[in-house]
Amino acid sequence: MKHFFTPKLFGALAGLTLSISASTAALAQNVGIATSNPGSLFHSIGTAVANAANQGGLSTTIQPATSPNQFIPFINAGGIEFGVANLQEVSYAYTGESWWNGVKNENLRIVAHLQPLVEAIFVRADSGIMKVSDLRGKAMTDGYTAQNTILPQLSAIYATADMTRDDVEKVSVASVVAGADAFMANDTVGFIFAHGAGKVREADAAVGGLRALTVENSDAAALAAAQAHWPTASFVPMKAGSMPGILEDGTYIAFPQVVFAHANVPDDVVYAMVKAMYENGAVMKESFKPMAAFKPNDMHKEIGNAPFHPGALKFFAEKGM
Repeated sequence: MKHFFTPKLFGALAGLTLSISASTAALAQNVGIATSNPGSLFHSIGTAVANAANQGGLSTTIQPATSPNQFIPFINAGGIEFGVANLQEVSYAYTGESWWNGVKNENLRIVAHLQPLVEAIFVRADSGIMKVSDLRGKAMTDGYTAQNTILPQLSAIYATADMTRDDVEKVSVASVVAGADAFMANDTVGFIFAHGAGKVREADAAVGGLRALTVENSDAAALAAAQAHWPTASFVPMKAGSMPGILEDGTYIAFPQVVFAHANVPDDVVYAMVKAMYENGAVMKESFKPMAAFKPNDMHKEIGNAPFHPGALKFFAEKGM
């Protein structure tokens, strides 16, 4: 079955809960994974997960959309089986908090935790901008009208420098991909993106080198300030040269990310997906280098609001996780 993300289809699915048949054997079923657009981190991650699933015998394809803002309700309505997204966004969607404005997506179920998404503000390596506070008064990407997660994540980074979005000159863009394009067009001095994403590599080549700005402060007070904007934020160290733009050892902000599904995806299908990921970490790493940080034994973590899918819990129980 093919899945297509179009405004008409989303409108038709609004308010509906579609059942997903449980009668088809897991390894004979074609399933889809919703991702963000090509060039984004979640497109690369979704591709890696799909490759692992296919290696494990589960026929899987990816279906891109602009952002999780679009495909989370689509999954909740049963329009596609799986998705990859930030845990905090899935949690907000499940409870109807924040930008979901009370609209609950109660059919969402967590399948597995992935490696953390590590983000930074990127600037030109030769710009003279060395730290987050150097962005004061300068043109920075903002708005992110198609990706509601980005503004609070951007605010979390600014908070480590005792800044807010009002301390920069805001240049409105729709998405992180559009933000990177605006940066390459010299409309801004920087843009926010996830380490390892293809778009970052494109920008790095286009401008002759990037600098990834670390969090300005990494003490407990700075983490608390960041978590006021994004509750599941953490700080992680990264080595110089490990990703484009990391010119020195430093500390960056990170967010948990997950594979999730509709509640009515058959247990055996979800079990097969989790098993394939557990057994094919090397395939995911080969597909997308940052997946080297994926740890199979960390797939089951009791954080966030959305419950785990029973098919995933069955696999975790068998593995003593």
